[in-house]
Amino acid sequence: MNPSPSKVQPLVILLLTAALVAVVGFWAAERAGDGRVLAGGPGAAGGERFEWKLVTTWPKNLPGLGAAPETFARLVGELSDGRLTVRVYGAGEIVPALGVFDAVSGGVAEMGHGASYYWKGKIPAAVFFTAVPFGMTAQEMNGWLHYGGGDALWRETYAPFGVVPFAGGSTGVQMAGWFNREINSTEDLRGLKMRIPGLAGEVFTAAGGTAVNIPGGEVYTSMQTGVIDAVEWVGPYNDLALGLHEVAEYYYYPGWHEPGAMLEFIVNADALAALPADLRAIVRDAARATNQDMLDEFTARNNAALEALLDEHDVKLRRLPDDVLALLKEKSDEVMARLVAGDPMARKVYGSYREFLEAVRAYHGISEQAYINARTQVLGDPVPRGETAEP
Repeated sequence: MNPSPSKVQPLVILLLTAALVAVVGFWAAERAGDGRVLAGGPGAAGGERFEWKLVTTWPKNLPGLGAAPETFARLVGELSDGRLTVRVYGAGEIVPALGVFDAVSGGVAEMGHGASYYWKGKIPAAVFFTAVPFGMTAQEMNGWLHYGGGDALWRETYAPFGVVPFAGGSTGVQMAGWFNREINSTEDLRGLKMRIPGLAGEVFTAAGGTAVNIPGGEVYTSMQTGVIDAVEWVGPYNDLALGLHEVAEYYYYPGWHEPGAMLEFIVNADALAALPADLRAIVRDAARATNQDMLDEFTARNNAALEALLDEHDVKLRRLPDDVLALLKEKSDEVMARLVAGDPMARKVYGSYREFLEAVRAYHGISEQAYINARTQVLGDPVPRGETAEP
């Protein structure tokens, strides 16, 4: 028996109403996922909460570098009582590793985490906010950025792109890298293909090698397949996690190219401005806390990682010869001269950077460096196991 039209019509109306409610719900959730305001909801103070996407240049869940954005997201969620949720995406999940800056600038994501020197082709002055060969250490970089005018220059550099930067962690002094052959003199650099980004890449090329800029997720396979002959990544903690000891025999120091590599959180300026003042402050303070937390972690974990590389994996630890370091410094000066001559903003930033470096070197000569020299004198030279005599 067929139901009468009078009974069917209310049922149809009910079903259509339910479908409309579902569509509106999905629409609201999607808008929230794009960083828009979502009214009401648990933990919402003042009737508003926000959801942001944070894209990174690192493989998802990479220890150290990849942990920093996760730490930031957790802190923001806790401090905001859930009013601002940050969802972290690894390289390639939404955009490629080297597409992070454009994604944040264009509003594809509200935030990013990476290293400013990746954008040097677009913004020449950006290199100063990661690392300068033979430049400042992490402690010195933090001083320059937060109390020496560096942060204001960083914001000025990124302002035309609608991006606001925050210091996003430091690795401390890095290692010079992994090599498939020994480096005994400057001649051994000739023709060597090395993954080394930023200003250091230009320096390495000027010294006779060939610099290649490869995202972290491709470093291992590039070494394994012979696309490159050497790679600088970070230091023992991250290098062990990436398995670089499996594809290279020699591990060199010191990290002349990145003495205090500073990473960055970048935020879309419009997205930041749309937040209430208290949430903007939480973003700022969570970034500052994460910045220090990363340096603390690398300082603690590099020790055990280096021991594991030497004792368990028989890595051959080497120091770069003095003539190689001298050549790299000579070429660094030449590269820097060309950079500041060709870009007004780079010239402006470098003026501030150099002034601070000269001042802090003078003080650290009688404080940090003097103490370390004295400690070495009374305790002996701390040569790691697996190290050979200096060349």
